[in-house]
Amino acid sequence: MHEHRKDGAEMLLLPEGRDVPNNSRLPVLVHRGAVPAGDAAAAETLFRGHGWRPAWRNGIHPWHHYHSNAHEALAIVSGQVRVLLGGEAGVAVELAAGDVVVLPAGTGHRNMGASEDLLVVGAYPKGAAPPDQLHGAPEERPRALHSIATTPDPAKDPVTGGPYARG
Repeated sequence: MHEHRKDGAEMLLLPEGRDVPNNSRLPVLVHRGAVPAGDAAAAETLFRGHGWRPAWRNGIHPWHHYHSNAHEALAIVSGQVRVLLGGEAGVAVELAAGDVVVLPAGTGHRNMGASEDLLVVGAYPKGAAPPDQLHGAPEERPRALHSIATTPDPAKDPVTGGPYARG
């Protein structure tokens, strides 16, 4: 399901996958042109101002993974990347410098190819547990489903500062 919120953010509600659980209650949000290209500090300031803790600067792993106990915001500071969201049967999304994608707990993501200058700022809601990193192994699933269900919804959208909800 692909919709747009009133603020222009793209929303993707991903179904439960065989390999990764995804999140049945919260959509993935894609904010196009949300941060100044080339300015990692500006992305970090934006996130911090809306209650998200910048945690790292790097890229996106080239294998499927997800965090069952934390939501994650990824600001593409430079370059471009094709990200597969939701596991093997998921949706490919093209992201470029300035875009921010917000991944609810449980959302699978994988770098399918990127420019050499890719730089990403990652952030998590303040107060969140240190994010785990799961890969879709069957033995992970029961604990992951419990973690996803009990991870509190983000208080705010990390880009707009408004409610995370679908509106």
